[in-house]
Amino acid sequence: MPSAAWMPQDNHEITGRWLPASGKIRGVNLGSQFIVEPWMASNEWNEMGCGSTKSEFDCVSQLGQANANSAWAEHWSTWTTKDDITEMQSYGLNTIRIPVGYWIREDLVYSNSEHFPQGGLQYLEQICGWASDAGMYIIIDLHGAPGAQVAGNPDTGQLAPSPGFYIEYQYERAYEFLEWMTNIIHTNNNYRNVGMLEVVNEPEQGQDSDTNSMRQQYYPTAWQRIRAAEDALEIAGQNRLHIQMMNAKWGSGDPNQYLTNDTFAAYDDHRYLKWSDDNSINDPGTGQTLAAYLKESCIDDRSGNWPTVVGEFSLSVADNLQYQPDFTPDSNVAWYQKWFAAQIIAYEKQEGWIFWSWKADWIGGVNDWRWSYQAAVAAGAIPEDLNHALESNPCSGI
Repeated sequence: MPSAAWMPQDNHEITGRWLPASGKIRGVNLGSQFIVEPWMASNEWNEMGCGSTKSEFDCVSQLGQANANSAWAEHWSTWTTKDDITEMQSYGLNTIRIPVGYWIREDLVYSNSEHFPQGGLQYLEQICGWASDAGMYIIIDLHGAPGAQVAGNPDTGQLAPSPGFYIEYQYERAYEFLEWMTNIIHTNNNYRNVGMLEVVNEPEQGQDSDTNSMRQQYYPTAWQRIRAAEDALEIAGQNRLHIQMMNAKWGSGDPNQYLTNDTFAAYDDHRYLKWSDDNSINDPGTGQTLAAYLKESCIDDRSGNWPTVVGEFSLSVADNLQYQPDFTPDSNVAWYQKWFAAQIIAYEKQEGWIFWSWKADWIGGVNDWRWSYQAAVAAGAIPEDLNHALESNPCSGI
């Protein structure tokens, strides 16, 4: 198995999807591109005609299919553009993670009871083509699973009253999505730099019948179905996809527990200190101060399942702190510079990091760059040259 530190490919040097390299994954999520999350895109959501609706499912149901398809076509064509990919590349980013819902494969949708926008696949192909042309590495993430993998969260595309994913017929729809996406990746040149497929984003946490079923049934079968699709295409060796699962630190148990083969496995670790405080069992030292946040990142240990990419993190802090004088973004840019540097240094002790998100649009009535890499660079909180952060020694004296 080659090194897990992957070098993005370009058109002139493709010897396989997996190239040993000394570099790290440094990337951004395309949040709200294919699953719009109203909390992070409120202006966009209103302009699409979605108003007070809480999820894609709800808005499509309200607008009707034809009107929704038109609204989403405008959104898909403007939220992430070729210029965005060029700008990412200019900042030294080498990776994009693309969250998608299962409904981008439209024949999986129950047309009499499920309401999702249609026509997104051509825009996914377009973005992957731009990123491949730019030599960027691409991760496609099943962010919205059939039936919803958690309750009440618009990042699944719906506000399900309970998680409906953890049952055989919903698993089957996910397997079919993963097989289909595997075939597209290996047969469509626009997807040539997609090297990783994540089988489900942020499933339920804890140890219960749902997470037990996911580890015992869903993970092994998803693995088998992806590999069988590759076998049918005679894909072998370094050209196989990395299959990604949430790591044990996510809290759904050991993803490897029931796997019989973990060759080209990869793991996803989401690290939001926003939801860690001095009452957290996971991070008892985070506390409510600038010094505590910085120290938590400086001593952070994300080791565990290997290879792990920290697939989501941000610069946002706890709700009760985010607009307190010490933490207000515009008056504390220098501290956010240090905290960003401390986080990425910690995450590069593993295989790298992917910021959530590239772009955001008026969160809570303000342009909060703590969730937007693009805006944070413009504000000076993230340097255009990442080496400035990596060499800044933010943890000196801690």
